[in-house]
Amino acid sequence: MEIIVCIKPVLDPDLPPMKFSIDAQKNCVIPPEGMPAVMNPYDALAVEAALQIKEKQKGKVTVITLGSGEDVQRKALAMGADEAVIVKVEGLQEFDGPAKASLLSCAIKKIGSYDLVICGRQAADWDLGVTGSMTAEYLGIPVLTRAKKIEITDGKLRIERITANGNETYETVLPALVTVSSEMGKPRIPSGWGIINATKKSIISWSQSDLGDNHRKVLGRNPLLKLYASSNERKCELIAGKNTEEAAGRLADLIANMTGK
Repeated sequence: MEIIVCIKPVLDPDLPPMKFSIDAQKNCVIPPEGMPAVMNPYDALAVEAALQIKEKQKGKVTVITLGSGEDVQRKALAMGADEAVIVKVEGLQEFDGPAKASLLSCAIKKIGSYDLVICGRQAADWDLGVTGSMTAEYLGIPVLTRAKKIEITDGKLRIERITANGNETYETVLPALVTVSSEMGKPRIPSGWGIINATKKSIISWSQSDLGDNHRKVLGRNPLLKLYASSNERKCELIAGKNTEEAAGRLADLIANMTGK
């Protein structure tokens, strides 16, 4: 069983708000000094899912990262992944979800044969949740999303996922791509030997040019116009009147003007 897992380095979701800052001119987040990126929590679950399948089916787990993130790759190797690939991309922050999916699909094709691709359902920084499905589209393979349980039986992929109305079960042929959700459980903690062995493994590094030109057709589809931090500022306006009825009428007029009704 050849399994490929796409993982993304992100800012620590537990980052103190005071450490979060934005460059409004460049429309990008300023990496906080002394706080390295961590593996996207959903992607850590994807690695865990791949390792569980490997333990049952045997085979190999390869992880792919775009841009940078050797520390994140080392963690995946320490968890039990067999190989790691980093695709160096200049200006990655300008790439939208479809463009990143195109790059990932090209990297997956360059790796060669595979049975299953696993991604997190979304990234903890942008929360768009499109890269996994778009990667499957570019690869031309089936995609099943938001899985809480994955099984491989007789060459078929079966997943379960939770919905507002209960559980759903889907099945498709391999090769396929699946995205996993938080209901999958918790990722394993790397063992001491796993961490030691991960430091000894080499990480494969490719440049963007090594993947060919197929991904260029989707660049610039969704340009980022403005990035800014949300404001917690609140305003309070007191509605006065001669009596309760007059004050209530003024409040109703104010709400109607705000909602356009």
